[in-house]
Amino acid sequence: MKSKVLVCGALAAALTMSVVLPGCANATRNEEDMNQIIATVDITKSDMLTQEGLAEYASCIAPENIIKRDLMAAYYNVGYSYIQSGSSVAEVFEMLVEALTSTAVVSQYATLSLIADKCESDSSFLQKYNAAESDVEKYELLLEGETAESDDGESSRVLLARYSFYSSINSSIDSIEQGIIDEDEDDSSSSGETRTVPGGAGEEVENYLPLDEDGNFDYGIYTGYSGEGYSYLLGDSGAYADDELEGSTPSTRRRAYAQFVAGLKNNFLIGEDEDVRDIMAISYISDEYLSQLQQQVINEYYERYQAEQEALIDSVDENGVYTFIRDRYNTELAEQTISNSSASAFETSMGSMSDTSFVLYAPATDGTDGGTYGFVYNILLPFSAKDNTQIDSSDTSAQYYLRRQSLLADITAGDQRGAWFNGATDYSFDASESNIDYYGKTEGRNYLFFEDNLTNTDRYKTLEKYTGLYSYNGSVYENKDETYTLVPAKVDIDGFLKEFKSYVDFVMGGEAVTYDTLDSYNVTDYNDYYTDDTKDLADDSLKKIDYSKFVYATGKVDIGSDTSISSLFVKDSQAYKALCAVNELQYAYTTDTGVLSQYIGYSISAYETDYVPEFEYAAQEAINEGAGTIYVCGGDYGWHVIYVTATFETAGGAVYGQDIAWTAEEVLKEGTFQNMYYNFIKDSAISDVTTARRSMIVDDFGGETTVTLHKDAYSDLLEAEEE
Repeated sequence: MKSKVLVCGALAAALTMSVVLPGCANATRNEEDMNQIIATVDITKSDMLTQEGLAEYASCIAPENIIKRDLMAAYYNVGYSYIQSGSSVAEVFEMLVEALTSTAVVSQYATLSLIADKCESDSSFLQKYNAAESDVEKYELLLEGETAESDDGESSRVLLARYSFYSSINSSIDSIEQGIIDEDEDDSSSSGETRTVPGGAGEEVENYLPLDEDGNFDYGIYTGYSGEGYSYLLGDSGAYADDELEGSTPSTRRRAYAQFVAGLKNNFLIGEDEDVRDIMAISYISDEYLSQLQQQVINEYYERYQAEQEALIDSVDENGVYTFIRDRYNTELAEQTISNSSASAFETSMGSMSDTSFVLYAPATDGTDGGTYGFVYNILLPFSAKDNTQIDSSDTSAQYYLRRQSLLADITAGDQRGAWFNGATDYSFDASESNIDYYGKTEGRNYLFFEDNLTNTDRYKTLEKYTGLYSYNGSVYENKDETYTLVPAKVDIDGFLKEFKSYVDFVMGGEAVTYDTLDSYNVTDYNDYYTDDTKDLADDSLKKIDYSKFVYATGKVDIGSDTSISSLFVKDSQAYKALCAVNELQYAYTTDTGVLSQYIGYSISAYETDYVPEFEYAAQEAINEGAGTIYVCGGDYGWHVIYVTATFETAGGAVYGQDIAWTAEEVLKEGTFQNMYYNFIKDSAISDVTTARRSMIVDDFGGETTVTLHKDAYSDLLEAEEE
């Protein structure tokens, strides 16, 4: 994908620090001010050090001074969002000071803990550690052997720190260089359009490391400069070369780097006598790299601590039952049996359901007044702007509905993914010469999206609930200015249903979709919109609308015999394949963009809803027929193509059944509810104990004894107020 506007990396804050703080228009910012010490952290002063057996290593760490520059960087990275949420400037800075000092406390504790562990297994480690000439060398030595070694013998923890740091620098320079390229080309290619993208788009897998064929680290910083003892040319940047911006030249890169350096100088982060051509020789840059190493030390400490906790979670009794997981499930089920007993409370729970937020209990529904609870996708094909002027949502007469029927027949839909071509980021790529077997290839439909996710799965995440094989439905012409002229194919409702069937069948690998249009939809006399028992009443106000007459078609996707909710979260299940295919068609066609952010669609009550009546009727009828059901209805917004992703039993009770087995056979078997719940509980429990451990470290080793605040150095920030 070719990004036109890139988000800066961690160093972006350094370039924005010249921005005037709200309410501080007259505040002085200079090198002396920015380098003032606002806090000093030294946990070796804590009596707890002896109790934890770490006192003998106290000389290995020095007090950490937090300077005003660090506070300002934190403010521009995250602080301003808190102000937008209602916090005062003073409150935000107080919070950030606390966060910075707490992190320093944890970093020092984790460093001493890891040193102690190293010394226990290597009697010569302390001597080697103290002999290291710099803090960077000390931390790289401390991380040696952690996680795993790459083929060139370097620690993966060190490489993770290095890659995170190098890529953040490249991202910052990229953002500047893109502006230069656009300015040189008088670029106005971004249309300003936006459209939600599926989860995982462009995101790297966790702890990704760029390694070459021999397993060696293969990523470097690209500034365009080289000299004696250093080289930051494109040819030395390894895997970054694949990410090089379109239109980049050595000249634009050097200009971008010069602006990057100027930003650091303007914020008094670089001394006048430093050789800026060798970026890693800049003291501020090496300090930032040290911070990345320190974070990896914290991560290593947490990982070791978490490993101790996992033994409890994975404990089994004499019958092989995972007792911790079973007990958590029984406790949560008992709690939800009470909390989800009412329809309104249950519907609230439905709204947050996902593969990491389980609804375990559902109430029974009344067979007369209530149907089934469930979830639906909604592909909305809208009226044209011209026809929309004839829509009057306040008119609920049968005469109006008859007029609206002809407008619905005129609707033609088109592919809505133009913003993925001409928006801020170009996610499209020509797949015609690729080995990808995608839908529409034989018809000359050549453009897909998210090439990285589809073709480089070692580096990039799999797209969430999105197959990625539905090519752009229309003609695509690439212009000289790198924009695209798009001519989407127009399909009426019948054409769309054929497209729907063809693509879902393609993804499912066979004839999976069946549907029929209904004769009852074709009303020729407005009186036929009334129910049979009221249509002949003399008083029109007593007549009731028969919403079944708005249903144009019904159908089914064959998702197999397993229609349980848990099947939706199993990546190779038929239910999940169908979900991904229909969700992709939503991204392609719907103008109801709210549904694109819903995990498995809109939650539908078994009772009265806030949805428009035509949609409510069709969605509830579809849910009553079960997962995989398709309903198409007309309404004041256009055509609703409804697909049922999941339903709950009308009898209520435990959603995943009673007397669930929690043995290894089920808990460790991928695709079972037990396995998903086990992974969810394990992850959340580990996260909880890690958070608790951090708080304990801060409580035990923080406070006035070990943390000294120098409020005079940042009092001007506490006095700032929003204009």
